[in-house]
Amino acid sequence: MALQILINLALAALWMFLSSNFSVASFTAGYLLGMLAVYMLRNFLPGSFYLKRVKAIIVLVFIFIWQMILANIDVVKVVLSPKVDIRPGFFAYPCDLEDEWAVSLLSALITLTPGTIVVAISDDHNTLYIHGLNVEDSETEIASIKDSFEQAIKEVKKP
Repeated sequence: MALQILINLALAALWMFLSSNFSVASFTAGYLLGMLAVYMLRNFLPGSFYLKRVKAIIVLVFIFIWQMILANIDVVKVVLSPKVDIRPGFFAYPCDLEDEWAVSLLSALITLTPGTIVVAISDDHNTLYIHGLNVEDSETEIASIKDSFEQAIKEVKKP
């Protein structure tokens, strides 16, 4: 992916120098033409076309923003309710991610979401221990995390 981005940037700079026009519009035109060239040469370059991974990263960011909005609404409901009716609790989350950076990213996303925090990670990185503000059913929480964050991280780390 990094090699493809570097080639694309080099082609954009080369386009600017060859056209003798050092403007943002010229760089953008060169970048788009470079992207077309990299796409046509994708079979000769390592990895898949880099825009697939960029798209997966953007999707992950939007999933995180959406989950954060939903979690903030839940926390506001708890704070503003006249009677505190919550069931805080711990649960063990079985993590299917293998890379350490992916497990770290997942734990950071869970911790940054209001109402949940990763308290510990097992030594083999296969289990995250999570505290939730309102845990009615741990299986529902696990399924929610697997369907949103973990699935999106798997898409990002595809080669």
